[in-house]
Amino acid sequence: MRLGFTFNQKTKVGSPPAQGNDATPDDGEAEWDSPETIAAIHRVLAERHEVIPVEANEDAYSRLRAARPDLVFNVAEGRGGPNREALIPAMLEFLGIPYTGSDPQTLAICLDKARTKEVLASHDLPTPPFRVFEAGEAWAAWEHGFPAVVKPLHEGSSMGIFDDSVVDAPPALAERVRSVHARYRQPAIVERFLPGAEFTVALLGNGRRLEALPIVEIDFSTLPPGARPLYSYEAKWVWDVADRPLRIFRCPADLPLPLASRIEETARAAFRALRCRDWCRIDLRLDESGTPHVLELNPLPGILPDPRDNSCFPKAAHAAGLTYSDLLHRVVDEARTRYGLH
Repeated sequence: MRLGFTFNQKTKVGSPPAQGNDATPDDGEAEWDSPETIAAIHRVLAERHEVIPVEANEDAYSRLRAARPDLVFNVAEGRGGPNREALIPAMLEFLGIPYTGSDPQTLAICLDKARTKEVLASHDLPTPPFRVFEAGEAWAAWEHGFPAVVKPLHEGSSMGIFDDSVVDAPPALAERVRSVHARYRQPAIVERFLPGAEFTVALLGNGRRLEALPIVEIDFSTLPPGARPLYSYEAKWVWDVADRPLRIFRCPADLPLPLASRIEETARAAFRALRCRDWCRIDLRLDESGTPHVLELNPLPGILPDPRDNSCFPKAAHAAGLTYSDLLHRVVDEARTRYGLH
């Protein structure tokens, strides 16, 4: 099969995002893949298909129109704006080219944390109470208690989420909201910060074939003393380095069967509510009573190839007995089945 491969490749390899609330933003490529990851994905796909790589830049549309692949393996995060993850799938739909993963509507909604939570709430799925603060709007009181966590509304890969994004009083909350507005030029979303353990669930498939891979637990005990129990920018970019890796994932999570089942079923329900396709990683956290709440959905999950790296989806796949190649081919096969491409 002639398989397109759409992606965004980092240009600032080895340069982590700027730190601190007032630093100049340098994390615009945080969601993009490294040259090593791009090469690894290409090698795996080439095991079974003729691969046509297309970087998701200004030339992507003309290249896709000229190449007309049978199917596209899409991991492109986009180049800017709140709908950036939807752009390549929208092009492919315009051209009538099948592709892996969720459609433009789902990708756009899932990148908007508030819209995601509104859909979840409409399906009676637990998610932390929240409020969106638009830039320039008159300040209003936060009514859902403390601690609270402040995030940019339209970002992923922990962009804009620092150790001090968790706040304990109104003055600190107001300052963090102002910082998000100034640094990211977008609204800030404030959530009640839940006190329980955090998990992520990798899902593969569609319909009755939807499979939950072994649950990953975020082990906050590995963070430096005094750090907030938060998978923050610092946890991903500063404290986790090649010569001192942060052993922050436990997979499979050691959980009582009833809790594991409840986490898995909540993740499945969120997948269905947002109409995800083929694969998605869903982050959840427990409240005071042990009820799992959905934090966000990641329908374009990270897939670092090195098993030593902290990449949740490949770790969950490995725990399920799947190699990196198995995982990528499974995603392609799920999309082929969904489109009826035999």
